[in-house]
Amino acid sequence: METFFELLHNAWHSTPQGWVGVPLIFLYMALIVGTAMYRIRQNKDHH
Repeated sequence: METFFELLHNAWHSTPQGWVGVPLIFLYMALIVGTAMYRIRQNKDHH
């Protein structure tokens, strides 16, 4: 959780590229977690 707040704090004091980059990092992380959950659920159905 500390990393989340540090990213937000750094984005607040950042350039416009930082304002775009931080949300993209969170979207990418959500995509990775969502894909992993989908694959786990898909694997459970086969067993």
